[in-house]
Amino acid sequence: MTADANAVGLHCTGTTRLFPIVGDPLDHARAPSWFSAYFQERGMATLCVPMAVTPPELSAAMAGLGAAKNVDGVCITMPHKTCATAFCKTLSPTSQRTGMVSALRRNPDGSWHGHSTDGEAFLKALTDHGATIAGADILLLGAGGAGSAIAVALLEAGAARLAIFDTEKARTKDLIRRLDGLPGMIEAVETPDPSAFQVLCNATPLGLEADDEPPLALDLLHADLFVGDVIAGVGDEAVPLLTATPWCGRCSIS
Repeated sequence: MTADANAVGLHCTGTTRLFPIVGDPLDHARAPSWFSAYFQERGMATLCVPMAVTPPELSAAMAGLGAAKNVDGVCITMPHKTCATAFCKTLSPTSQRTGMVSALRRNPDGSWHGHSTDGEAFLKALTDHGATIAGADILLLGAGGAGSAIAVALLEAGAARLAIFDTEKARTKDLIRRLDGLPGMIEAVETPDPSAFQVLCNATPLGLEADDEPPLALDLLHADLFVGDVIAGVGDEAVPLLTATPWCGRCSIS
């Protein structure tokens, strides 16, 4: 995508279509400028606008978006990726397996169809930056919404071994159950130690806030480890997990 993430002067009229991003917090979100510029580069009179919505307000917000005639879709981000499935009449196979969504579009009857793009987008970021997934031993931190979609994408791409760590063991157990039937060895691990892995994927929200601790001890990172993080950083500052990793072996997707 060639769109300037800081594009200005985007054209808006009474016929402009909307594709809002819903989450909280949204300070880190780059989607509004990226998507808005992307849409208008292609001649689409569509804008992506940020909507800061807390969990107790999600039901009211989704009711309003569903009723708005010029809302064609919704981008869902943390912390709503799991609970937003309740507002979808239909789900893609990936979302049926993972129980989460990151993008909604209209069905012909105006209801919502949900899909998760997180896994395929994260996988593309990894491979575009040089990571080898097929045959790799991979450590995944986080078994929530984004982590679930990433797990599916990594296994479908041929990961030999996927080890999952989450501070909530029940969530890890549930994700492993959902992954049943996919290729590759899948296991839960007690500690986030990447020493026996070639790829490390952080799918936790650690890094959204400037004072967040890294998701693991940085001295455990090794020279042969490729690191991918769902959090690009705060403002212009990359998260510590990425700054501690050589440029040739790291990527982020926000």
